[in-house]
Amino acid sequence: MFGSIPKSCLLSDRINYLITQNDGYRTLSLSGHVGFDSLPDQLVKKSIKQGFCFNILCIGETGVGKSTLINSLFNTNFDDPVSTHFLPIVQLRAQTYELQESNVLLKLTIVNTVGFGDQINKEDSYQPIVDYIGAQFEAYLQEELKIKCSLSSYHDTRIHVCLYFISPTGHSLKSLDLLTMKNLDSKEHLPFAVVGSTEKVKIGNKMVRARQYPWGIVEVENENHCDFVKLRQMLICTNMEDLREQTHARHYELYRRCRLEKMGFRDLGPENKLVSLQEAYEAKRHEFYLEMQRKEEEMRQRFVQRVKEKETILKEAEQQIQTKFEHLMLMLQGEKLKLEKTKKVLEDEITMFIEKKANADLLQSQASVSTPVSLKRDKDHKNFT
Repeated sequence: MFGSIPKSCLLSDRINYLITQNDGYRTLSLSGHVGFDSLPDQLVKKSIKQGFCFNILCIGETGVGKSTLINSLFNTNFDDPVSTHFLPIVQLRAQTYELQESNVLLKLTIVNTVGFGDQINKEDSYQPIVDYIGAQFEAYLQEELKIKCSLSSYHDTRIHVCLYFISPTGHSLKSLDLLTMKNLDSKEHLPFAVVGSTEKVKIGNKMVRARQYPWGIVEVENENHCDFVKLRQMLICTNMEDLREQTHARHYELYRRCRLEKMGFRDLGPENKLVSLQEAYEAKRHEFYLEMQRKEEEMRQRFVQRVKEKETILKEAEQQIQTKFEHLMLMLQGEKLKLEKTKKVLEDEITMFIEKKANADLLQSQASVSTPVSLKRDKDHKNFT
């Protein structure tokens, strides 16, 4: 660790001081002006040109005053939609605004917990919040792992500060408060007693933000009345950049390390030897390739087994069909024999009928010939008598 450096020193003196703290570095004095003392100014210009982003997560029950406090912090009205009390689960609503103060641009994202504390079963109310924070880390990691990443133009949505609002009931913390803050333990800070207001009240000769009660007036920016000024100074005036840096250097890097370790990447290989990212990637790629081959072989074996099972089923079905076909053919042959016998009987009956009809016709023709002769004989006999 370096010793403290007097802030009154020039940049060149501070650089020389830092250089002397490192053994093995040569300390050189400049014989004239070079120009790298303008580096801080270059960083300021670059930062002003790019602008800044700041993301706030507000957690609190509906109606506790989250929107009012945010409006008071930034001296504006964000027109946050009114939340409902009848949502089945907690939802997170993110809204981004572009603010400008002097020539500094700030892209402010406010994430509000809609329906927090309104459910009958509040046991898992914190889970959507934890998942949302992790999802923003994951989105940044995926952008960082791209071959062609563009973090300079990427809209960083990682949460820089989480404000947890405790209802001023005068009683102890609720179980929901304890459970949620426990799961957000790595992101809390000191508690503040804060009053926010979008209305102004005339006190003396000036108009100030305040809340008027029957027992008196509470000024928002009066440090004797509440901690609003301290909260604003901590969030915006002094620690905004530190919070942004801590989000990346502490919380995101921890998330990134755990994710890469789960993916199989290590900085140290066997025998604690350093492993480059390329070596780790190749080893992971080879491991993945072997795993894919194993899974492919398993799928092929399952496919072959299923084909054999299908073939067995088809053979059994063919045998059943063949058996049924043979049975039907036997039945058909039996029916055919019956039909042939019936046909022969009918044919015999038809032959006999034809013979009988011929005999009848013959008898009828013989009877018609003998009838006139007998009639003539009877007539002649009558005439004779």
